[in-house]
Amino acid sequence: MTSNHDSASLQTPPSRLSASAVLSFLIPSILGLLLFVVPVSWDGEVTVPIAFLAKYIQQVCEGILAPATVMLISLAWLGSLINIGIRSSRLAHHHLWRTLFNVTPFWFGVRTLGFVFAILTYWKIGPEWIWSADTGGMLLNSLLPGLFVVFMLAGLLLPLLVDFGLLEFAGMLMSKVMRPLFTLPGRSSINCMASWLGDGTIGVMMTSKQYESGHYTQREAAVIGTTFTAVSITFSFIVLSNVHLGHMFLPFYATVTFAGMIAAIIMPRIPPLSRKPNTYEPGAVAVTEEIVPPGWTSWRWGLHQAAAKAKSHEGFRSFFHNGGKNILDLWVGVIPVVMAIGTTAVALATHTPLFEWLGKPFLPILNVLGVPEAEAAAQTVMVGFADMFLPTVLASGIESELTRFVVAALSVTQLIYMSEVGGLLLGSKLPVHMKDLILIFILRTMITLPIIVGIAHLLF
Repeated sequence: MTSNHDSASLQTPPSRLSASAVLSFLIPSILGLLLFVVPVSWDGEVTVPIAFLAKYIQQVCEGILAPATVMLISLAWLGSLINIGIRSSRLAHHHLWRTLFNVTPFWFGVRTLGFVFAILTYWKIGPEWIWSADTGGMLLNSLLPGLFVVFMLAGLLLPLLVDFGLLEFAGMLMSKVMRPLFTLPGRSSINCMASWLGDGTIGVMMTSKQYESGHYTQREAAVIGTTFTAVSITFSFIVLSNVHLGHMFLPFYATVTFAGMIAAIIMPRIPPLSRKPNTYEPGAVAVTEEIVPPGWTSWRWGLHQAAAKAKSHEGFRSFFHNGGKNILDLWVGVIPVVMAIGTTAVALATHTPLFEWLGKPFLPILNVLGVPEAEAAAQTVMVGFADMFLPTVLASGIESELTRFVVAALSVTQLIYMSEVGGLLLGSKLPVHMKDLILIFILRTMITLPIIVGIAHLLF
């Protein structure tokens, strides 16, 4: 309960904050923004600095990342197996051990599948559909090493964005924008920018940690995790180049952003996201600080909150200790899930006609929208659920530039692909399930497809 003295102090505009208090908020927060949010150009590529750093580390450590990933997946499975047999022991009650290895039978099964796929792929044994360069090989040698490095960097450095007051400050300033547009708290603006401009995997990680600490309800966390987790600017360019339209990147990215914003306005207001409960994770202490007390402006109250948050930080030891736990949690909890689900989804897309069948209902829609070579385009619509790169691989032989543009833009705005973001979402503690992801993928497709096609008709 707030004392009369505290209540009175909140009625009075604040005295000037000390320079040290402001700097303790500004310096790490600006550094975090520069690393995770502000796009820069380097060697002809445009992305955020953390992505450049991750790419550099990945290149330097290229020979050891795949075996390190296999060892990590093996450790996750072995630790979970040991945990099943020692539930009453002292180790089983250790907080870090429980966090990493105490999983339900379903998720143990997923870790087991990921372990089997990793071993077979690394040694290239067993059925080729598991370990080929188009399936498990792509996951283990291309996607997972990148995630391994991104998780290491982001797990350590994300506290720059979340622990020094930036979210509190943004929450005060952005709540009047984020609430009416996206039904989200103002602090989510930083999550959304980090996801959209930086990398969707970073956004998922950041959202999950904020949800666990009581800053987002189940509905808010699900909306952020499934609505703003776009691929990076660099990867968007790669997607467009794969359909031989790299010269149209600016109108392409403008189209993707516009369609994505329309979807972000609509999706939180319809099921399944609108039906997620506005309750917090069980055990989390709800944090609601986006109410400006009488006598304070949003700017000054936000600065006051940010400085107070920065001042409460426990220093470098806590920074690296919590960062290390974040890294282990992400490595052990998410990478085996991505290996298991991603390999399964890509194998189904590559070696079965499943996604071709699922795309047939979109043929009449594409015909009505006037998309040339509609039959070939229809085959690409649902395959993006397996992997975001697959639609453009299938579309590279389509003659119509308009159709190739539509396929590339749609693959980016669909967002949910199981080889990476979908696996991340399922492996995180965010309140989304497979049926949610399937429905969200289809709804995003239905919302963004007419917008993209309409713009494409104007461009071509």
